[in-house]
Amino acid sequence: MSERFDDGMKTRRSVLGDAHVDRAEANKTAFDEPFQTFITEGAWGSVWSRDNITKRERSMITLALLAALGQWDEVAMHTRATANTGATPDDVREAMMHVAVYAGVPAANHALKIIKQTYKEMGVEI
Repeated sequence: MSERFDDGMKTRRSVLGDAHVDRAEANKTAFDEPFQTFITEGAWGSVWSRDNITKRERSMITLALLAALGQWDEVAMHTRATANTGATPDDVREAMMHVAVYAGVPAANHALKIIKQTYKEMGVEI
């Protein structure tokens, strides 16, 4: 694998946690291996590994984009990742306020429902 892949895997593990990445790797098949390599190198090795902004800030941006796009499973996954990125519930709430203004109240409302449930499952009081 490439250096970008190695950097991406390190960052991916730091954000999503070893358990999540281990499950994804265990479920990887020959069919989706090129896709998994692509996101590890592209998303995690290129964007998430940059040091221009913090993982906390990237976490808030990512959650806002996922909510705006209606990617509910990813909203839950990246809410769980806030335990590793330093984004607080207050940060996440503020990101959803931006979603409401710029992408629509229904998207933010549904995302908040998922975020609240995910925090509850994580044992995070909000």
